[in-house]
Amino acid sequence: MGKLKKQLSDNLFPRFRRRLAGVDALPQLALLGLLSGVVTGGVILLFRFAIEWPLSHFLPAGNAENFEALHWLTRGALPLAGALLLGLLLNQLVSRDRKVGVVHVMERLNYHQGYIPLRSAIIQFITGVTTVITGQSAGREGPAVHLGATFSSLMGQYMRLPNNSIRTLVACGCAAAISASFNTPIAGVIFAMEVVMMEYTIAGFTPIILAAVTSAIITQAVYGAEPAFSVPALTMNSLLEIPWIIAMAIVIGVAAAGFIHLLSWASRYQHHSILLRLGAAGLLMVPFAILIPEVMGIGYDTVTGAIYGQIGFWLLLGVGVGKLLITALTIGLGMPSGIIGPTLFIGATLGGALGLIGAAVAPTAASSVGFYAMLGMGAMMGAVLQAPLAALMALMELTRNPNIILPAMLIITTSSLVTSEVFGKKSVFLTMLQNQGLSYHNSPIVQALRRASVGALMDRSVTRTDREITLSAARKLLKNEPKWLVVEGNNGPTAVLPSADLARFLEHLKKRAAEDDRPMPEVIDLMEMPANRRDIAPIQYQATLEEALDQFESSQAQALYVQRQVAPMIQRIYGVVLKSDIESYYQYRRS
Repeated sequence: MGKLKKQLSDNLFPRFRRRLAGVDALPQLALLGLLSGVVTGGVILLFRFAIEWPLSHFLPAGNAENFEALHWLTRGALPLAGALLLGLLLNQLVSRDRKVGVVHVMERLNYHQGYIPLRSAIIQFITGVTTVITGQSAGREGPAVHLGATFSSLMGQYMRLPNNSIRTLVACGCAAAISASFNTPIAGVIFAMEVVMMEYTIAGFTPIILAAVTSAIITQAVYGAEPAFSVPALTMNSLLEIPWIIAMAIVIGVAAAGFIHLLSWASRYQHHSILLRLGAAGLLMVPFAILIPEVMGIGYDTVTGAIYGQIGFWLLLGVGVGKLLITALTIGLGMPSGIIGPTLFIGATLGGALGLIGAAVAPTAASSVGFYAMLGMGAMMGAVLQAPLAALMALMELTRNPNIILPAMLIITTSSLVTSEVFGKKSVFLTMLQNQGLSYHNSPIVQALRRASVGALMDRSVTRTDREITLSAARKLLKNEPKWLVVEGNNGPTAVLPSADLARFLEHLKKRAAEDDRPMPEVIDLMEMPANRRDIAPIQYQATLEEALDQFESSQAQALYVQRQVAPMIQRIYGVVLKSDIESYYQYRRS
């Protein structure tokens, strides 16, 4: 069965794969984007059902977010038990299998060309569901992004697509997951390109947009067309509020910097046992769950209450600060929780508290508390993720109110600048990668080389040949007019040479035989005859130009032969790539 699947994969869509090797395969990428949206939409529906169904049966009144109504002993015991359960589960896994969330997706993109194994999706599904239903301070959007990216990547791996296309599919899965979670397709697109891919390309926009729209349609068919939060009509009463909005941006920028710093500080204990770290996270969660139960779970009911002005100042301030502290500490200790949802919660509560202060100072000029809560959501998300455009788009789609654009642009950019420039903090995801000893390469050169596969650049006019060949075999080789001859050695291909060099050598032998009246040699040694031979190294057909350049540097080869496995123990050679080809490609794309 496995062999049959592999043969179908090899024989199906060969022209489709070949087109995807380049950067201009928009029709093919568009189709992949649609498929990614369908797959991701279905996965997110299953993920949400796995969270909401048990909570609606366990929590009072059938409310999937009503942790506050539990007895205080239950509230304290639930997250501790959940943390220990997660610790026992993750302790059975090797460290590489414990990595989940947006950070793991970025790592796989940067170091593994977007190849994400099914095992990581299963672990993310289980841990993502467990963190929420056991009352951890968690969000579902980070796990959703991981799941969407993984199943989109698996789709590309099953179809054996070039790596540049798999990278695009990962971005499609990220966008579709955010779109399905919040019902915000535009924010999903910008999040995928601004936070995960960290680049904007015309070819990338089309499939990612289609993925986001498709997943939104699927979730709307089940949950309706309303966004994640029901928001009243919000407007800014007066331009006199601008100074207060700037002051809010500074406060939230400081809060975002504190969140990132605290998370980074807690992550310095990564060398300790995962069971010990999650046990400590569960213990830390106990007093917060007992005293401030609003921090438990996703907390969108509290966000809605802040938007509608139903929560008092001290409770808003308390739950906002509490959510910031416990989320940063537990995630830093290794709790596999999402970050995006908690940033919206923190922003809404702190923004609402600051809005109440503004209303007390200038009651006639101040806008509604919900207006400030929504601004706080966008500001906190933009500052923590260092993604101002994604935060702005999310805010616009959640409010569906163009009147909020101007103040939102001001508070989001200002808070992001305070976090990054005043406190020197990078995106929380980049910070978490750095804490793991990893980096994220997104220079223009690297981005350009990742967009194309070696299949788009290789010279396909190649013929494999033995090192020693007869005169008749040599003439037969040249009859097909290949450009390159790949010379086989004892352990595979060892060199490549232009076929023109063999043709010139045959002419030389013929001329010499005529002049000296002696017979031509019966056998020609391609490694001994005069020729411009190049040392070669292998590269897989799916590899990007970035991988090819890395192979040049590590092997010190002068040429790469592009191969792909077509049967067990059988590698077929498809073409030859020179380093000068890659350099010329980049120079052309840059111009």
